[in-house]
Amino acid sequence: MKTILKTTLKVSVGIIVLTILMFMIGLVFIVDETKQVVITQFGKPIGRPITVAGLHFKKPLIQQTHYFEKRLLKWDGDPKQIPTKDKKYIWVDTTARWKISDALKFLQSTGNEMGAHAKLDDIINSATRDIITNHLLVEAVRNSNRIVEIKKEHKVLITTEEALESIKTGRQKLEGLVLKKARKLAPQYGIELVDVRIKRINYVEEVRRKVYERMIAERKRAAEKYRSEGHGRRAEIDGRREKELKKIESEAYKKAQPADIKRQGHKGWWSYTGWRVMADYSLAIEAILKANSAVTDIVDQRIYYRRLPQEPVYPAIVYDLIVGRPDPDHDGASKHFENRYQIDCYG
Repeated sequence: MKTILKTTLKVSVGIIVLTILMFMIGLVFIVDETKQVVITQFGKPIGRPITVAGLHFKKPLIQQTHYFEKRLLKWDGDPKQIPTKDKKYIWVDTTARWKISDALKFLQSTGNEMGAHAKLDDIINSATRDIITNHLLVEAVRNSNRIVEIKKEHKVLITTEEALESIKTGRQKLEGLVLKKARKLAPQYGIELVDVRIKRINYVEEVRRKVYERMIAERKRAAEKYRSEGHGRRAEIDGRREKELKKIESEAYKKAQPADIKRQGHKGWWSYTGWRVMADYSLAIEAILKANSAVTDIVDQRIYYRRLPQEPVYPAIVYDLIVGRPDPDHDGASKHFENRYQIDCYG
């Protein structure tokens, strides 16, 4: 029994030592699930790329392994100055996602990912320039004619002339055209382009200032239009308010019959017209006070005749007629009145 255990232990130790030696001398190598390997002998590729994960063998010392990614890789280009079809210079910043489709061709043409980025710079930048220069700026910015449709539905919408230009292609389709054009050149380097997107579009510094000035002028024009509409609306409200105020004063004038007429028993012109004129003056005083915004800002509508109400709210104003009489002439009382009012402010 002991002999069997010793033999098993020796065999296990021997296998472990042999495995370590195989790795040390380069006879065995491991391929990860995210990698693919190309084997070269004296700098020349041997066989097809290895894409299956697991343990693999090669000749030690004379053969070398070159690992490449199987996952998607990121490419970010530098912003480029490109003129559009309508002669407007813009900065275009693009990004892309790519992967190595043929590791052997990739190794022979680019060598590594840094070399692949240099190739992608040429391919994607040239395709982007060709597409952008053949289209208007508005097509590189917008994807749809939604602004035009909203303008048709709401005629008061203030927009720029450029915003109302109808587009046929749109930014998303331009990205598709760039991808289609670049895909034709990428396979010769063992590269497959998966997607190309425009990250950012901006005016060049020389044009940006003029664009901002035009935008400011358009916003001022829109503000002036809304302001004029507001003034017209205010005039309409003021006119309606004045009309209603005169109507209320007229109705109050008709209903105002001072009780002193019956109590004193006066007859003739003074007994009726005189008190009616004084009542008219009282209503006019109240209307003047309520129409003055400086007064109503302080006391609101709390303006009372003769006395304050019970449990009043302050501040408030009370006005009262202290002298109301007709000027006499040779024939008696004339039709001219001398009215004096006292106005008290309570706070």
